[in-house]
Amino acid sequence: MIREELLMSESQGRRRPRVLSPETKWEIFLQVTAGVLAQADAARKWQVDVSTIIAIRRTAKDAAMAAFARKPGRPGKERDWQLEAARTAIKAQAIELAVIRGKSGWG
Repeated sequence: MIREELLMSESQGRRRPRVLSPETKWEIFLQVTAGVLAQADAARKWQVDVSTIIAIRRTAKDAAMAAFARKPGRPGKERDWQLEAARTAIKAQAIELAVIRGKSGWG
């Protein structure tokens, strides 16, 4: 009987990974970090591999470290060099067109 179960599980191959919602991941993170559950217990409770629990904790830590590394205030506005170059080219073309046509062509 046990041998048949082993053969069946081997023939089925890997089971599909369980997709956890962000809220569930947060709940897992909080419970494991607070010491309410051990990593192995959390893995059993939510039917995932222990490596999934470790990955959730690593992702939360990396995100927190990145957030703490940012400087306070709004991020600086990045200059869009292509947009500025296009605006300059449009202005130059408008001036050239005005010179070629003269004011009579505008109205």
